[in-house]
Amino acid sequence: MQDSLRAKVVLPLGLVALSFASIFIKICEAPPLTIAAYRLTLATLILILFTLPRTLQEFHRLGGREILSSLLAGLFLCLHFALWITSLKYTSVASSVIFVTTNPIFVALASTIFFRESLSTTLLLSILVAVLGGLIIGWGDWSQGLENLYGDFLALLGAMMATGYLLVGRRLRQKMDLMGYVTLVYGVAAILLIFLAWINGDAFFGYPAQTYMLFFLLALVPQLIGHTTVNWALKFFSATLVAVFILGEPIGATILAYLILGEPLSNNLIWGGALVLLGIYLSAHEERKLGKL
Repeated sequence: MQDSLRAKVVLPLGLVALSFASIFIKICEAPPLTIAAYRLTLATLILILFTLPRTLQEFHRLGGREILSSLLAGLFLCLHFALWITSLKYTSVASSVIFVTTNPIFVALASTIFFRESLSTTLLLSILVAVLGGLIIGWGDWSQGLENLYGDFLALLGAMMATGYLLVGRRLRQKMDLMGYVTLVYGVAAILLIFLAWINGDAFFGYPAQTYMLFFLLALVPQLIGHTTVNWALKFFSATLVAVFILGEPIGATILAYLILGEPLSNNLIWGGALVLLGIYLSAHEERKLGKL
């Protein structure tokens, strides 16, 4: 099978792998920080088995500024997973995944605020559309109780942390290959998550066997297969097309949550989610055109 044809098959499978993350987390009988720590730690250990010599070579070539950047990228990734996984304990899969995938909009805002880049009409429109969708979802979740709204807020903070991870990591990626970069940054995030879970008093052991299986599946399926597939597909498809494919994650996760967890689909969620996804698509498309993502 030719690589381009293989990519057309593998990319949708990678999207399915990403969509299973929230499902695994929802049914996992462990605290959020423990789940996040296991996910990143196991993923890092698996990567080290295959990339340790290359990662060490890459690390030795880095200067002080690049090492600081890797630590900062790992911190942002740590906070992203800590906040997003915690959000799933309070709100629905659909609401959480929709809000956490809004990071292209925050990239646009960060580029305007911190890098003094102009905000195009398309970007402004995308932000307004996404905000309107978020308000519709939030209004629906408000009727379910403040707990759901709190979960939505945590997922939104998780999207902001993902934005920091992307902005800091972009420069570092120019000096490192993909596998060396993710091994290093995942490792930093894993260490920080272990520390946060320990500080929070969360246990690492004593869970049912099913929970440990879910830890492993989280590391293997959405983290390694899902994220690696998306990065690999960039060799064969435009970044814009890949970004649009990623927008399928909230849809896939919502369908899986409905089928597996029995989570209901409200009108607020459907219409608000559609507007948020439209806003994300418009902002991602514009950012790709301008070469910021």
